Amino acid sequence: MNTLVILVFCLPIYASLFLLFPKANRLVWEAAIPGYNLYIWLKITKQPWWWIFLLLFPGVNFLMIMIMSANLANAFNQRKSSDNIFAFFLPFVFLPLLAMNKSATYVGPEDTKDKKKSAATEWRDAILFAIVAASIIRTYVFEAYTIPTGSMEKSLLIGDFLFVSKVAYGPKSPQTPLAIPFVHHTLPFINSKSYTEILKLPYFRLPGIGNIERNDVVVFNFPAGDTVILEQQDRSYEDVVREYAVRFRMRDRSAGKKEMTNGYYESLSRDYLWSNTDISIRPVDKRENYVKRCVAIAGDTLKIESGILYVNGETAYIPPKMQYKYYIKTNDWLNQKRMKQDYNINFADLQKVGGSSGYIIPLTLESQKKMRSFSRVVDIAPHINKSTSDPMNRVFPNEEGYNYNEDFFGPLWVPQAGVTVPISAETIAPYKRIIGTYEGNDLKIVKGVVYINGEEATEYTFKMNYYWLMGDNRHNSLDSRFWGFVPEDHVVGKASFIWLSLDQDLGLTEGKIRWDRMFTWIE
Repeated sequence: MNTLVILVFCLPIYASLFLLFPKANRLVWEAAIPGYNLYIWLKITKQPWWWIFLLLFPGVNFLMIMIMSANLANAFNQRKSSDNIFAFFLPFVFLPLLAMNKSATYVGPEDTKDKKKSAATEWRDAILFAIVAASIIRTYVFEAYTIPTGSMEKSLLIGDFLFVSKVAYGPKSPQTPLAIPFVHHTLPFINSKSYTEILKLPYFRLPGIGNIERNDVVVFNFPAGDTVILEQQDRSYEDVVREYAVRFRMRDRSAGKKEMTNGYYESLSRDYLWSNTDISIRPVDKRENYVKRCVAIAGDTLKIESGILYVNGETAYIPPKMQYKYYIKTNDWLNQKRMKQDYNINFADLQKVGGSSGYIIPLTLESQKKMRSFSRVVDIAPHINKSTSDPMNRVFPNEEGYNYNEDFFGPLWVPQAGVTVPISAETIAPYKRIIGTYEGNDLKIVKGVVYINGEEATEYTFKMNYYWLMGDNRHNSLDSRFWGFVPEDHVVGKASFIWLSLDQDLGLTEGKIRWDRMFTWIE
C-alpha cells in the first residue's frame, strides 16, 4: 500500500518537475536530483531556502508540498481561487496537468510588495504558518497533555495540565503522517477518524537527551488500545472479550449444556462483538495516551508481594505521594468537604462500604498517619487483595494458571532487545502479545508446539526494549499489571512540567485553581 501511495502521490509530482523546470528557465537535470530539485522549486517560486528543512519532518512535509504546489501555480499565472484550491489539495493531479498545459507560461510569483493583502489572505498565511510551526513543536519538541483519571494520584492530580517532553527520549516521527493537525484520532462532533492509513511509515525515533530510567513519569500510547470498541472506549477490547466469554460459559452452564474450552468461548465472544458493536483498529501513534511511572526497564525482574513492589530483588522506589487503599472504620459518616480540605481526598474516592460506618479510601502514607488522629476514625488497615480467583483473568498475562492479582504478582522478567529466551507452550503466555502483535510475527500454538512464522520455535530473540509502568495510585490504576509490557515504539515522551492545575471538585471561588502546583516540575 505504501508503494502505491508513493506512485500515486509522489511520482506524478516528481515527473511534473521535468517539464515545469525548463519552462521556468531551469535545466532538466535539476529536476532529477532528489533534494536539490526541491531547492530549485523554492527558487522558482522565490520562497525562503530554509523551507527545505521543513520538508524533513514527516507529516509536515506533506503540508509543505501542498503549499509549494499552490505557490508554483501562482508562478505559472494560475491565480484564480479555484486554481489555488486545486493546487493545494490535489497537487499530484494539478501539477501534471499544469506541466502538460502548453499555454501555461512562467511569469514568476506575483509581486505583492506594493499590493495590500486582503484580510482573507493574511489570515490564510498566518494560519498556515501557525499550523506548520505548531505541528513541528507538537510532534518533535513538546506536547500539552491533561490528566483525565486518578491513576497517578497524588503525584499527578486529575485536572493537571502537563508539558510532555518529546526530546527527553527522542521524538518519534509520525507513523500515520496523513492526518488532520492537532486532532489525535477522532474528529470532534462527527466522530470519524482524523487520519488515513493509506500511507504508513515504519517506526523511527530521533536521538534524545537520554533513555527511559526507572521512576520516570512516562506518557505512552496504550498498548492494548489497538482494537477499540467505540461504545466502551474506557475498557480494553481484550478485557471485554474475556467478560463476554465468561457470560457465554455461564449461559451454557445454566442451560445444562456441555462446557467447551476457553478458546471456544473467546472465539464466540469475538464473533459476537464484531457483529454487534462498532470496532476500530488504531495504529500505534493513534492509540490513547496514558501516563504512568516506569518502575522496571528492559532486563529487570519485578515482583509484587502484599502490594509492595520489588525490582531485581530490592524494594522499589516509593514515590512520596503514592497511594494505597485503606479500609477505614469510623463511628460516624465522613463529610466530603472536610475530607477534601484536611486530607485532600477527592469526592469520588470517598467510598462507603455497605451499610456500615466504614470506607475504602486511597491515601498517601502521610494522609493515612494524619487520619488516625481524627476523632471519627476507629481503625485503619491496608486493603490488600489476597484473592487469586478471577474467572475473567483480568490480571496479566490474562490466562489460567497464573494466580496473580494487583497485590501479589510475579516474578516476571521484562524483555530486552537482542536477548534470546527459551519458549514453550507452557512458558510463552507473558510474551505472546510481544511476539505476535508488537513485533509482527505469525504466532501459533498447535498441540503444545509453538510455531513462529510457520516454523517450530523453542526460543525467541526480542527486537525491542520493553518497560513496566504502574500508577502511583496503586489500587486505582489500569496499568501493566492488567495489560502487560509497554514497547519502546509506544513511548511518546517524558511528563516534565505542570503549567496549570484545576480541581474538578471545587468552584472557582473555592480554590479550583491549584496555585501551588502551577509551574512545577514532575518528580
